[in-house]
Amino acid sequence: MFNSLKDKLKGWIKKTEESVEEVAEKRPKKKKSSKKPIKKEIKKAPKDIIEKDIEEVVTKEKKSLFSSLQKKLSEEKFEELFNELELILIQNNVAHEAVESIKDSLEDKMVGKNLKEVNLSEGLKDSIEDLLISPPNFIKEIKDSLKEKSPYVILFSGINGSGKTTTVAKIAKLLQKNNLSVCLAAADTFRAASIEQIKEHADKLNIPLIKKDYGSDPASVGFDAINYAKKNKIDVVLIDTAGRMQNKDSLMQEIEKIARVNKPDMKIFLGESITGNDATNQAKVFNESIGLTGIILSKADVDEKGGTAISVSHVTKKPILFLGTGQKYEDLEIFDKDKLIEKLDF
Repeated sequence: MFNSLKDKLKGWIKKTEESVEEVAEKRPKKKKSSKKPIKKEIKKAPKDIIEKDIEEVVTKEKKSLFSSLQKKLSEEKFEELFNELELILIQNNVAHEAVESIKDSLEDKMVGKNLKEVNLSEGLKDSIEDLLISPPNFIKEIKDSLKEKSPYVILFSGINGSGKTTTVAKIAKLLQKNNLSVCLAAADTFRAASIEQIKEHADKLNIPLIKKDYGSDPASVGFDAINYAKKNKIDVVLIDTAGRMQNKDSLMQEIEKIARVNKPDMKIFLGESITGNDATNQAKVFNESIGLTGIILSKADVDEKGGTAISVSHVTKKPILFLGTGQKYEDLEIFDKDKLIEKLDF
């Protein structure tokens, strides 16, 4: 992740630092004096006047040098420098809202500051880090909730082909590793072979699967799974739903109904990291529709740009919980914003 972005940012930082240094070291040209050379006046002037004139010249030189070292970055110069950075960020899938936030943060750190004291690398890292939200402890939150009520219900949503069903299986495996019992709800009753796909995972993980015929009401599948879990003292229910485009009103109304009927404790949006602004916009619409708890980004291991990871939390105000990094059950990485910033490495 970030291979493309970090190389471009390194280039921008180097170029900008050189530009800032050039501005800081630029000194005003001396104006030609209209006065006669001091040498001619020295012969006639008393000693105390000569010493005073020399002291004034030295003082002016010191002030000029000090002024150049204390030169501050103007708003106009900042705009000029940021224009190139803005293009780099947009080309690497950073959403417009996130770009504007980075700009505001950098402007506060740079404009009006002494140029020699500006640390561009740290300033940019801090500005990006401010966009990210640290996720809660996923397992701890579930176990704490189970002390009050059972089962804990997680609803998965997203568009077609984002890797939802595989991610559901990964989460099931993670829960098993943490001594939590799980059952799956095959609430994707629309896509051909969807039930067979999730059944394959259920069989591999030795997890009960609650399913109905294709065309059945998906909300009722989740409802049945929750009742099954209550009767059999199962800790967690994972509801897999059909992929749906965020601009299809009827399908969005369906996911709203699933959420309304089953009252999940956690509502997760699954998006593809490599789709950039599309994933960010999709998450925004799903959040407005059902009120997300968190986000999982799949295919993060093949995302060269990384802009989605930077943008999606800022736009939705919800944390990224995990990054999908492959097809195996173990290929699920807990999101850590400090590690993400380290990966930028500029």
